[in-house]
Amino acid sequence: MRAAHFYLLLLHVFLTPAVLVNAFDPFTTTVVLGIGATLGRTIYNYLHESCDPKWIAFNATGLEVDLERKLFGQHIASRIILKAVNGFMTNENPKKPLVLSLHGWTGTGKNFVSQLIAENIYKEGMDSNFVHVFTSELHFPHASQLETYKTQLQQWIKGNVTNCAHSLFIFDEMDKMHPGLIDSIKPYLDYYDKLDGVSYRKAIFIFLSNAGGESIIQTALDFWKGGRDREEIELKDLEALLSVSVFNNKQSGLWHTSLIDKNLVDFFVPFLPLEYRHVVQCALAEMAARGFQPDKSVAEQVARDLVYFPKAERVFSVKGCKTIESKLDYYT
Repeated sequence: MRAAHFYLLLLHVFLTPAVLVNAFDPFTTTVVLGIGATLGRTIYNYLHESCDPKWIAFNATGLEVDLERKLFGQHIASRIILKAVNGFMTNENPKKPLVLSLHGWTGTGKNFVSQLIAENIYKEGMDSNFVHVFTSELHFPHASQLETYKTQLQQWIKGNVTNCAHSLFIFDEMDKMHPGLIDSIKPYLDYYDKLDGVSYRKAIFIFLSNAGGESIIQTALDFWKGGRDREEIELKDLEALLSVSVFNNKQSGLWHTSLIDKNLVDFFVPFLPLEYRHVVQCALAEMAARGFQPDKSVAEQVARDLVYFPKAERVFSVKGCKTIESKLDYYT
């Protein structure tokens, strides 16, 4: 409150014509007005989020630590995300926007990773004015309005990138998005220097989808049945299969999309189904986040009460870590 009052006082002193006219000659008035306006902008930018390094600065170490300590059972995703985001954010002249497509069953960490990326780029994290989240069922509910949505989406992205080149766009529930809608933003993801005077090269686009989850689960099951450790699963075991599966899935917003056809998606990132041990880790981490002393016995009780599949073997959690927060409310 004190800072806000100070800011208003400065604006009053420097920008009130009556004060200036009575106190200074025209030349001095012009100088003081210029100083006042500059100082006012400086203070405004200090108090309010703006598109500059004070508010937008990539923390590579922070992202690495967060992925290591907070994301469980996702060795492939962690490695890809860290290298992709680090390489992009440290490149002063990227050739195109960074486009990541995150795939996997519910509760495996796709939304959580998007949050970690935002928190390590923007001072305000997910609350930043430069982070934009679209949810299919909320923002694009009616198939009959598809053409309207396309125009609105183009205008929204253009306007926000014009405002700040380092904008982050997150599209959740891609598996529920109307096919063809996402193709409307293809030009913004391509290798163009500028489009209508706007450069999109420093923006980041993240697509979140359950589509392709079956292929990921089957691969994880095959490794488990073969007695192989899940950490042996590599990107090459999933990426090609995943892109084809998503491209041909009519229930996916990426169905037959030119984004895949034209190779504009930089990485298809698989999120593996979580095992019992990973759910325990999630529960312990949630306790710590709440300021509680982590209790492994409680975490194990929470993990045991979840539903697993296949039914006989109970290998993978059906909902991953999605319900851990509410479950802990019951046990603590």
